[in-house]
Amino acid sequence: MSPNKQTVNEYMAAFMVSDHKRILNCLTDDVIWEMPGIYQHNGKEAFDKEIENENFVGSPAIQIVKLVEENNVVIAEGAVQGNMKNGNKLDAVFCDVFEMENGKIKKLTSYLMSKNANLKFE
Repeated sequence: MSPNKQTVNEYMAAFMVSDHKRILNCLTDDVIWEMPGIYQHNGKEAFDKEIENENFVGSPAIQIVKLVEENNVVIAEGAVQGNMKNGNKLDAVFCDVFEMENGKIKKLTSYLMSKNANLKFE
């Protein structure tokens, strides 16, 4: 497995246990995390605040279905489940595009689609 894919796997494993230090070790200092139309976070401090989003409780369950790499881009396709503070459950599929630099995540673009149509983020 390539160093870039190893970093993405470590990032996902750390996210499933909300291990901020391990997650942040996978990132460049000037990392960008974007969910188009929802948010864009610039830098490790902003990224760190989003790791445990205020709408959720506990850590998410993440399953990677596909991991593809070309040049310095790794694409992860999978599913994520989580519990929300309002009692709803997140059941979604995702496609994360990781732009890598020297084995670390420089930019993450997350595309997320809920499988439960009546989910409200309130």
